[in-house]
Amino acid sequence: MTTKYKTRAFVFKKNDKSEADRNFSVFTEDYGRLEILGRAIRKINSKLRAGIDMFYFSEIEFIEGKNNKTLTDATKIKIFDNISKDFKKIEIAYQIADTLDNFLKGQEKDHMLFGLLNELFEKLDSQQLTINNQQLIYYYFIWNFLSLQGYGSEVYNCASCQEKLNPYSIYFSNKEGGVICKKCLDKDKNAQKINSDIVKTLRIIIKKDWDTLLRLKIEQSSQQLLGKISESALTAFCPT
Repeated sequence: MTTKYKTRAFVFKKNDKSEADRNFSVFTEDYGRLEILGRAIRKINSKLRAGIDMFYFSEIEFIEGKNNKTLTDATKIKIFDNISKDFKKIEIAYQIADTLDNFLKGQEKDHMLFGLLNELFEKLDSQQLTINNQQLIYYYFIWNFLSLQGYGSEVYNCASCQEKLNPYSIYFSNKEGGVICKKCLDKDKNAQKINSDIVKTLRIIIKKDWDTLLRLKIEQSSQQLLGKISESALTAFCPT
């Protein structure tokens, strides 16, 4: 008798196959990343198509075959209508999806990451999210994703000498694992000079202080700099 597996899943990628099939990349609550084949799901009369799609949280059922995991049932739990109506929110959702696709390679259960994705998409879907703070959702994802992978960053004291930070002479070092002071700059010549706004924002993100983060007013130049060090840290700590 064929064993059926059931779990909750977040859909972050889909690819069409043959004439009517579709492959879904999902992050599941119980099994981590899986590739699931939806046979004939693109047909108009498919019973599966209403229950699973891009950025859905769904309850899925599948069987394990020799070459594929095949979807046998799908029921949508949550869809995020406000994201699909906003180009910037869609862009951020795909940034998160691309990161998952690039850096999650194995089948490894992670309840914390599953919860983080649920949390992020709830916030991204919120109509109270200001345009200025939309991109911070992605940076929140990067730093908390890195933390869950075991790459937490020091943002309260110098990551090298542990002394108190001077807000006018601070740098971010992937090599040293966080913010460093000027006198420790010789330990990483590639460290990026940052400002106190970056440190403040990183502290809020790492504390998971959503109330403060969503009210935060950050200069565009500082937000661009935060984006630069966020992407740099992601590449350094979780290389493809």
